[in-house]
Parts: sequence; C-alpha cells; structure tokens
Amino acid sequence: MMAINRNAESHEVRRPDDTSIRYTVSGSAVGPAMVLVHGWGCDRHDFDAIIAHLPRQLRVLAIDLAEHGDSRSTRGTWTMEEFARDVAAVLEAESVGSCVVVGHSMGRAVAVETARLLPHTVTRVVALDALHYLSLFPAQEEHAAEALLRPFREDFAGAMRGMVESGSPPGTDPALMDAYTKKMSAMRQPAGLHALEALVHWDMDAALHEGSQPITLFAVRTIITQEAIDRYGHRMRIDLVDLGSHHFHAESPEATVGLLAAEMSD
Repeated sequence: MMAINRNAESHEVRRPDDTSIRYTVSGSAVGPAMVLVHGWGCDRHDFDAIIAHLPRQLRVLAIDLAEHGDSRSTRGTWTMEEFARDVAAVLEAESVGSCVVVGHSMGRAVAVETARLLPHTVTRVVALDALHYLSLFPAQEEHAAEALLRPFREDFAGAMRGMVESGSPPGTDPALMDAYTKKMSAMRQPAGLHALEALVHWDMDAALHEGSQPITLFAVRTIITQEAIDRYGHRMRIDLVDLGSHHFHAESPEATVGLLAAEMSD
C-alpha cells in the first residue's frame, strides 16, 4: 500500500547568490512525480486548487521560482536556464528520479529548460497556455524585444494590464482580470523586469530542437493562432481547450486535473 501524505509540506532548498527556493510537497511519498512551475509574476499557490483535486497516488511538487512567491534571490543572472536550475535543485533535494514537469506561461519555458538540463529525469513536459505567443516566442529581434519591454519599464502596472487583457478571451470576468493584474503588478523589482527580458530573449526554437521529451500544449482556443499551430505542431501535441483565460488552470481546476491526469497515464 502506498504511503500517503495528505497535507502539503513546505520545504526550502538553498542555492548560490543568497537564493532560497521554497516549494511544497504533497500526495504520495512514493508515487509518480508531477512538478508544477508557475508563470511570470505568479507563484506556486496558483496550483492550490489543482493540487486539491489531483489523484492522491501522485507525488506533487509545486515550486516558487527565484523572487516569486516566497523564494528570494540576489542573483545577477536571470535566464530561463537559471530558473531551471532552481527546479533542478528541488528535484535533487527530494531525490526525484523521474517526473513530468507542468509549466504555465513562463513556467513552460522553465520546464523545457529543466528537461534539457535533466534529460534522464524529466520524461514529459506539459504546457498550460504557453509557447504559442509569437510576440514572446521564439527569441525576438532586438527592436521587437525593445518594443515589448519599453512599456513595462515606463509603466509596469499599465503594461501588465495590457498583457492580462491580451490573454483574456471575450467575456472574461473583469474582476478576474483585475485580480491577475494586481497580483502580477506586485512582482518584486528589478527581478520582474529581468525575468521578462530573459523570457523575450530565450531561444525557444533551439531548446525545442535539443530536447527529446514529448511535449503537450493545452492552449486556449480563442487565443492561439493558426500561425503558431503551423510553426510548432510538428514538435508538440497541441490540444485546444475552452476552460477560461490564460490562467484557466486556476479558473477550471477540476477540468485541468483531468487533462493532467491523462498525461500522467500515457
């Protein structure tokens, strides 16, 4: 019989540059491992509702990346690769030998880099509405990157509102958009801008070319473009969903759990 830990336990792992990565572990102590990585300006608690509905036989690790949530860092290097090392440090601390990594938004880039860093540990990557925003991925030309970043440097909260609106299909509850904007606008600086700069300059095409693990993308139907499907459909399985906004995992946790559970059983 599996040993079940029904209460999430909070842990911390230390990394260089005064970096402390906080994370929670819940579910089975010996079951298949699922690692949850939040998006930019978010934190591990975005997955609380999902964790509550996941099968108890899973071992679930939810991580706060550096300078997100309860994690802290004075690092000078802000790249998707360095965020992946945050995740790798947690996997090492917890002696995880095999896992599926689930990433939302920026967390999907981190998931891909974790898979590239640990090819024998990460068996599959699952993306929650990520990788198909062609204004962010692949790596942008310098003028395009600067055009995207400038509004955030000049009016972070205002630019954040625009980003949230762009990820919200028609009919999205304005109160939800307000809540997402407020939360993400409160991200600590300068880490917030540095992380966004790193995301815009991340070479996704190279990362996808080097990685070998299967990838599944669950994309909001009304947001993804045919251009993105044509560009990346050969490298990943793309399933279109109608579960809410860019943050649909928080809005429709039970339905999202159904999607994730199927990925764990494949």
